[in-house]
Amino acid sequence: MFQKIFAIIGFAVVTCITTNISARINVVSTIPDFGAIAKEIGQDKISVTALVSPTQDPHFVDAKPSFATSLNRADLLLVTGMELEGGWLPPLVRNARNRAIAPGASGYVDCSRFIEAKDIRAVDRAQGDIHPGGNPHYWIDPRNGVHIAEGLMRVLVALAPEHKDFFEKNALHFISSLKKKMSVWKQLLNANGPRNVVVYHDSWTYFLDWAGYTQVGTLEPKPGVPPGGSHIAELIRKTRQQNVTLLLQESFYPTNLSRLFTGKTGAKLKVLPTMTGAQGTTGYIDLINTMVKEIIK
Repeated sequence: MFQKIFAIIGFAVVTCITTNISARINVVSTIPDFGAIAKEIGQDKISVTALVSPTQDPHFVDAKPSFATSLNRADLLLVTGMELEGGWLPPLVRNARNRAIAPGASGYVDCSRFIEAKDIRAVDRAQGDIHPGGNPHYWIDPRNGVHIAEGLMRVLVALAPEHKDFFEKNALHFISSLKKKMSVWKQLLNANGPRNVVVYHDSWTYFLDWAGYTQVGTLEPKPGVPPGGSHIAELIRKTRQQNVTLLLQESFYPTNLSRLFTGKTGAKLKVLPTMTGAQGTTGYIDLINTMVKEIIK
């Protein structure tokens, strides 16, 4: 009888140890890009759920019942910060009742802390959808992709130090691959010299700075504010005068005005993916690669 009891206890201990070793870190990312980078580092040691669809405007997201379940079980929550998710994420986090991912907890990871913010402005809601902490569309700059990977590697190591060597090796491989591609992309982007571009929404600051392109103007006179006739007329004049060659915009914005604008100016409209998974992209590096290939066509 004692042998049976010891056997049962031994089986329970082994099962418990095996479960703890094989348990994955549950990562929830607001946009898919942070999750994609984290997956490159954590691989089979983590599971990743993204709340925002890659073809969805991350400023405006409708909460789904599944979000509450994912957040309740999360070990890490990766957010863009700079108030990008300010209109929809805070109540979800509160209702999840998960102290591990509450703001200020170690599991609440604001990825904007890993990068140098641009366009920091005073709060003035009359200026449209302004983010006072800086422009939050920083992930499409591959230089920031490197910084985010470094930051997430440190976060994962702190959470699961037993996998330190594994996380560091994967992060180093990802960063090395990204940097090699960055060198190729820059050569392609600069092959025809500097370019002037117009954008639909003021979300291209970081990417254009890295690419060496100049933003002449935006179709939206202020972020999130529909353009009027006088604004478009002035932008058409500037576009012709400064030899603008491209109009860049995300796929979740309407294209009617953009096509009218390019028809009057001769610029080419490029509707680009800006989140991993859009237009069939399979990872962060593939996302940036697709953007560059479309721009240089």
